[in-house]
Amino acid sequence: MELRIEHLTKTYPNGVRALNDVSLTIPRGMFGLLGPNGAGKSSLMRTLATLQEPGAGSVMLGDIDVLREKDRLRRTLGYLPQEFGVYPSVSAERLLDHFAILEGYGNRGGRRDVVEALLRQTNLWEVRKQRLGGFSGGMRQRFGIAIALLGNPSLIIVDEPTAGLDPAERVRFHNLLSDLGEYSVVILSTHIVEDVADFYGRMAIIDRGQILLEAEPLAAIDTLRGRVWKRSVAKSDLPGIEQDYRLICTKLQAGRTIVHVYADASPGSLFEPVALCIRSSRQPSPRARTAHAIRPFASSRRCARTLATRRDSTSQRRHSRGTRRRFLAVGRFPHWREGSLCSAETNSLLCKRKR
Repeated sequence: MELRIEHLTKTYPNGVRALNDVSLTIPRGMFGLLGPNGAGKSSLMRTLATLQEPGAGSVMLGDIDVLREKDRLRRTLGYLPQEFGVYPSVSAERLLDHFAILEGYGNRGGRRDVVEALLRQTNLWEVRKQRLGGFSGGMRQRFGIAIALLGNPSLIIVDEPTAGLDPAERVRFHNLLSDLGEYSVVILSTHIVEDVADFYGRMAIIDRGQILLEAEPLAAIDTLRGRVWKRSVAKSDLPGIEQDYRLICTKLQAGRTIVHVYADASPGSLFEPVALCIRSSRQPSPRARTAHAIRPFASSRRCARTLATRRDSTSQRRHSRGTRRRFLAVGRFPHWREGSLCSAETNSLLCKRKR
């Protein structure tokens, strides 16, 4: 069984085109959808989960027409959204039993066996009597997967499941999903680049509603060896670097400003080659447009300008979670408006610290 997406588009009433002619073929196993906040990942996930209608295109899961046979698709769908609510005063075992009833498990004995099996599979059996309000973020995500697995789905859609999880919990969560990928089509969206190389057999990079690259992660990295270069620069030199080179990203490292650029040959004696790991797939394709697919905001001035553009063109309800955090951060850290560096990782950490 495979999932075939052909020429899928989605435009919201406010004019924002979230999906632009998306075409993908996703086989059984783990498939990663990589992109920055606001790239269209959640819009694609919601469309595949039959929660919203596309403007055009088709989606087939085996012989199921996803867009026309919604009820048939939902009987074999497991969906974990980016954010979901639980009853904080209810235990994990009781709430999962409730969802099993809604799924159609009428026999009490059989339902009890299913609930126990899922809680053990997600490593929650020992805390099954604990109230969900006391669960950590990783435990809540695993409980969400237990709900999604009710009914033994053939298609599992997980929207940014590891956001906010610590490294150990991320590994535990992905190991669980990897086991499920042996029997189902598992699609996960993420903006965490390391997740792609460690856990996904194939991936696609999406930005501004368009698929920029579809490939195996390690094969994509191999095409970039000897083409990514770095050097230390002064902050005042950043505008010239952006103008003269294909800039991939800027970041602060030990108090120094480090820039990464793309070039087929050495761009100068001051540059040194980057020993590529999966993080270097921020530049997923040798083409210039792909370099911008997951490029972080290099400066606060650009960050504020982008937010201002989205303020005018997009309603607050349609902002991604990352966009909302950057909006709060610009207000809480006025010195960012003066042109200091504002990398994606720094934004995230500072926003969480001030929440």
